[in-house]
Amino acid sequence: MTYLLDALAARAGEFIQLRRDIHQHPELAFEEHRTSALVADKLQGWGYEVARGIGGTGVVGRLVRGSGTRRLGLRADMDALPIDEASGAEWTSRHPGVMHACGHDGHTAMLLAAARHLAEQGNFDGSLNLIFQPAEEGGGGALRMMDDGLFERFPCDAVFAMHNMPGYPQGHFVLREGAFMASSDYATVTLHGVGGHGALPHRTADPIVAAASIVLALQTVVSRNVDPLQMAVVTVGAIHSGKANNVIPASATLELSVRALDREVRQLVEQRVKALVAAQAESFGVRAEVDWRPGYAVLVNTPQETAFARDIATELVGADKVVPQGRQVSGSEDFAFMLERVPGSYLFIGNGAGDDAGACMVHNPGYDFNDGNVAIGSAYWVLLAERFLAAR
Repeated sequence: MTYLLDALAARAGEFIQLRRDIHQHPELAFEEHRTSALVADKLQGWGYEVARGIGGTGVVGRLVRGSGTRRLGLRADMDALPIDEASGAEWTSRHPGVMHACGHDGHTAMLLAAARHLAEQGNFDGSLNLIFQPAEEGGGGALRMMDDGLFERFPCDAVFAMHNMPGYPQGHFVLREGAFMASSDYATVTLHGVGGHGALPHRTADPIVAAASIVLALQTVVSRNVDPLQMAVVTVGAIHSGKANNVIPASATLELSVRALDREVRQLVEQRVKALVAAQAESFGVRAEVDWRPGYAVLVNTPQETAFARDIATELVGADKVVPQGRQVSGSEDFAFMLERVPGSYLFIGNGAGDDAGACMVHNPGYDFNDGNVAIGSAYWVLLAERFLAAR
């Protein structure tokens, strides 16, 4: 595949500059107006049928060739994060408090580079749907696009997505069949007690003591309720209560983040958290309310599509640069919702390891996308599209 890598590398400079331009102008979830307009204009100029405003600021470009009936979806995300950038890059964010700290600028650039090559030189037979999604960072943009008729308007037989991953060597590919990324759920626990003077605790129902006991008890959900061979995380990230050292407050709140890599474990953890909170609160004479907010689903890659995606990576860069069954990740990704509707696979491309550029972890103020991936990532998309939509 040297010829394909060489072809995409020869044009990579244009899309590296585009990536850096997007990086300088980051936009938060559902505010990707500049980015989506740039994407749509590029696709339209290359001959794609373009649909704008899907799910708010989402864009889909469709290119149909020949008489083939196969339909492929490739997805890239576009939104940034509310973080002050400290990367030191020349192309650092021009918007204080907002930066591309997860590499979505690079994902967009890779798919656009592939889009141009496929429009001008692509050899395929069927329908190619390029999906540029808003609001992956907690906004559920995938669901919004689907609710807006994404797969009814642009049917896909399979859908694929790629994310950069610091910690793996730049340009290496990591795939995994089955559950790959965790679900994410969130809960606010509100404890209603009886406030009073700190010197007269017997006249109160202290929500702080109850909250402290609940924090410790929640640690047993994973250690004593979840199968040791399964994975789950229950994190209490915040406790809010009281303002003075001699006043017992009337209420307390706890903020929880919950993760799991199995759908049944996810349900079990929710049941146990709610039951444990209620029982603990009652034992301290306070009342508990649990506001449970489902987040992203477990991301599950289908076997056939993952095997296909793995073969494409091996053909492109060689088996020595492919991790065929990578480790599961406790982070979450809303591409999981697309995979609940359509078979497909989500994979990583290494952003750098050790002391390499790009090794800084995502969601960090010092992070930056590794521009060396623009050519390799776009070549991967081109090869996958041509193989999936090959004439039959």
